[in-house]
Amino acid sequence: MTATLLVLWLGIAGDAAGAESQVPDAKAEDATQAVIDDVEKQCLERTVYMIGRKKAVRLAELVRRRKPKLVVECGSAIGYSGLWIARELNRYGGKLITIEISPERAKEAQENYRRAGLAGVVTSKVGDARQVVHQIEGPVGFVFLDCGYANYLPCLQGLQDKLSEKAVVVADNVGMGAGGMSDYLEHVRNNYQSRTEWFDIDLPWGKRDAMEISVKK
Repeated sequence: MTATLLVLWLGIAGDAAGAESQVPDAKAEDATQAVIDDVEKQCLERTVYMIGRKKAVRLAELVRRRKPKLVVECGSAIGYSGLWIARELNRYGGKLITIEISPERAKEAQENYRRAGLAGVVTSKVGDARQVVHQIEGPVGFVFLDCGYANYLPCLQGLQDKLSEKAVVVADNVGMGAGGMSDYLEHVRNNYQSRTEWFDIDLPWGKRDAMEISVKK
């Protein structure tokens, strides 16, 4: 698929079509980037699994193109990917609901969102994402799955009826964890417009991985 077709496929205008873009505050943007850099450093030093810079940049680009009003993230850890998502949402008034099963990590993530000036953008929920997703009110324009591989399909199914038209669903670790999420991959490849994107990630726990990018038909 060409880059032009992918742009059309993702629907650049998204849920916020017609809305005026907010001009980012340069100092606030710098402060957010400093927190992102710090959290990335912590993840590498403490072996807190996260998507890494290359996939994070791509994830942020997808959010920026789709401009969803509401993003749901399943698997917060200490907030690395959530920071990338929330920064994009903050530019036009979108919101992020992020779910983490560990209370300790959720608390740390919440502090990182606060430090980055993004606390007003993010709602952090603690619990099993497979159950928590049923409590979320739609419409949901974008979903990021980065939790236990076997939980991907139940999480998506719990959100299925709440997805907006042309909602984007991104699943991480499709290269390293494909065997553990085979039911999910079969589902999205049969029922969504779906493609796999590969990345050379050069992280301590892996050198190459992929994300599955799926768009609701």
